[in-house]
Amino acid sequence: MSKKALIAMSGGVDSSIAAKLMKDAGYECIGCTMKLYDNDDIGISKGHTCCSLDDVEDARKVAEANDMPYYVLNFKDGFNECVIKRFVDAYEAGRTPNPCIDCNRFMKFDKLFKKAEEFGCDYVVTGHYARIEEKDGKLVLKKGLDETKDQSYVLYSMTQEQLKHTLFPIGNIKKTEVRGLAEENLFVNANKPDSQDICFVPDGDYAAFLKRHTGKKYKTGDFIDNEGNVLGEHKGIVNYTIGQRKGLGVAFGKPLYVTDIRPDDNVVVLGENEDLFSKSFIVTDFNWISGVVPVGEISCKVKIRYRQKEQPATVRPLSDGRVEIEFDEPQRAITKGQAAVLYDGDIVLGGGTIEILK
Repeated sequence: MSKKALIAMSGGVDSSIAAKLMKDAGYECIGCTMKLYDNDDIGISKGHTCCSLDDVEDARKVAEANDMPYYVLNFKDGFNECVIKRFVDAYEAGRTPNPCIDCNRFMKFDKLFKKAEEFGCDYVVTGHYARIEEKDGKLVLKKGLDETKDQSYVLYSMTQEQLKHTLFPIGNIKKTEVRGLAEENLFVNANKPDSQDICFVPDGDYAAFLKRHTGKKYKTGDFIDNEGNVLGEHKGIVNYTIGQRKGLGVAFGKPLYVTDIRPDDNVVVLGENEDLFSKSFIVTDFNWISGVVPVGEISCKVKIRYRQKEQPATVRPLSDGRVEIEFDEPQRAITKGQAAVLYDGDIVLGGGTIEILK
């Protein structure tokens, strides 16, 4: 009896080829698109966004071409609670979130998993550029073969049970091959551009989204330097991120950067470029993919933002479940709310949320 797979289809070329490869491999496939929000929910009346009607139609056509049943699943309530609310809360607390990580953690590999069980599926399948392999009796998450498209950073929260029931069919091929397969099969989305922005902030203006979504007018406050001297007035802390230089709205006579955001005092601290470098920090809500916490410190490489190359560091698991990380060399703009993800070569050891800078 063939295995059954639920294919998460965004309407993009990656998930479409994932579906095609699963069908060709003999799996019984069901295609689905997660309906995460309405445009009205994010304050945009029209325009092309993730899970738009165009995306749904593209996914449906690919599913039909592969003789797969197809469903649109309403996950709007969960997305608002688990992704959008966390996004808003983080910015209001002076942190910089990564909603793609939350979407994978709470939507694709939690709520969609439960839906797959209802459908009687053995696997959830996505178009991520990542790989799952077995090593020493454990499943390991690895970088995608195409390192220019690798998405393992946003998948660090996966557990052994989730890896056991997940397949990443395009993890072993390159993006150019994915496009080529789509063209060969005359898929409607063969040349569809990759999405670049946060799906519910399609214009990239996250501060404007926060104001639309919450209806709040965020309080102005002081820009200060490291000694507490007032340098000017900021427009509300949600408008700023660590390392930001442009868009401060004040001329200082020399380049200044956001080095700290203090929501309790409603101040934004500005400093020079060298003030952005640090080595040590604490990570909370940590997930070890193996399910086993290392004993003592380990040496590995750590990535602190999606597009950064991972850097050598010493990692010390703490007794309360948190993890202390110390880079070999100071790194620029380590940012609260972003993810720190640990790598041993191309294997993801785990990750968590940057919380305390030391």
